[in-house]
Amino acid sequence: MPIKEPRFHGEVTEKSHKNMSRILGKDTSIEIVLRKALWHRGFRYRKNYKGLPGRPDIVLTKYHIAIFCDSEFFHGKDWDVLKPQLERGKNAEFWIEKISKNQKRDEEVNKQLQFLGWTVIRFWGKDITKNTDECVRVVEETIFDMMIETENYCE
Repeated sequence: MPIKEPRFHGEVTEKSHKNMSRILGKDTSIEIVLRKALWHRGFRYRKNYKGLPGRPDIVLTKYHIAIFCDSEFFHGKDWDVLKPQLERGKNAEFWIEKISKNQKRDEEVNKQLQFLGWTVIRFWGKDITKNTDECVRVVEETIFDMMIETENYCE
């Protein structure tokens, strides 16, 4: 069995360890906010759906819509601004590589889902917390557009 390479090289302070241990992979606050808003609008969904590539945070199986709730830091929002900041910070190489891999994986997952016939919607965390209604409206408009396409296709 091969020896596992540690993902992080360097010293971890108690403060860093405490912060990183609180970062969740599912049921994050931004996911919960969006899920509650969708539920109140009558949408029923699956959480962290294992049957699809990338395990989307929210899946509307009825409409073939996969929704991801991405945090700005870990998914590299405004990467042209964030990357130089990381280069000046601690353990820059690790974070730049990690976030770059996340972005590449996001693109690959989008392609895989689209190939399977799914519509992918990605929201940034701040957009969800500050403009939840707008995010729900995007989902509703996507469904509406899909229904219009289906009607036009059937004619």
